[in-house]
Amino acid sequence: MAQIHESMTAATQKKDPQAEQDAAVEKTLSHIKHKLIVMSGKGGVGKTSTSINLAIALANKGHRVGIMDVDLHGPDVPRMLGLKGMLDLSSSKKLEPMQRMENLKVVSIESLTMSKDDAIIWRGPIKYSAIKQFIGDVEWGDLDFLIIDSPPGTGDEPLTIAQTIQDAKAIIVTTPQEVSLADVRKSISFCKTVKMDIFGMIENMSGFVCPHCGETVDIFGSGGGERTAAAASIPFLGRIPMDPNVVSCGDDGCSIQEKYADSEAAKAISRIADRVAGLVE
Repeated sequence: MAQIHESMTAATQKKDPQAEQDAAVEKTLSHIKHKLIVMSGKGGVGKTSTSINLAIALANKGHRVGIMDVDLHGPDVPRMLGLKGMLDLSSSKKLEPMQRMENLKVVSIESLTMSKDDAIIWRGPIKYSAIKQFIGDVEWGDLDFLIIDSPPGTGDEPLTIAQTIQDAKAIIVTTPQEVSLADVRKSISFCKTVKMDIFGMIENMSGFVCPHCGETVDIFGSGGGERTAAAASIPFLGRIPMDPNVVSCGDDGCSIQEKYADSEAAKAISRIADRVAGLVE
């Protein structure tokens, strides 16, 4: 009997890996004030560049910011920020985020793979575990904002965020054209279904300002994002005009706010960052 009792006691005292991970996630999240997942209904709307530039703008304004790249199959955040190398382990055996600037930390699956050209071929459960590790096994420290760059659509990654970070809020990025707005309505439906609050909507590529004459040409139309936000009673955070320098800066690993601070796009991003910060105060 004594042996059975000892065996039962040992079994109950044995650590549960899942419970440990859940506790680590909860502890990490308790040090992060605002968690914002940047989503889009479809690809090609500039979601990742918007995530990066919003994070940099918030950091430039003195906020402590982290970027978590959960686009596991197409992680572009490190390259667009000019970050190379692998993540290191801290003294507490946690992963150290890469540091883009004094108050901007970055974590991506690309910084955990030896070859940047290797495809990530994972199914849902592995994605779920990896994203939870990005939260609980990373030394994020105290943050004002965690910007989560999600892949397009409403698949495993945003669903995992909704289930794991219950106070996360969504920022939906769209372009003004109707095909993009139709997919945005699916993102809105997703957020309602998983009971995730929508923080606001950003209309990207909203007009092109001619560098020669200053005239604005609405290549993809204009105002569709704002009208969709109004119809769904979602805060509209602002418009970012189309600027070829956003693309070239991303390819060069820098930000349009650093290289072309006086551009209309950089000014628009700064205003959106002010709006985001103002809505959480």
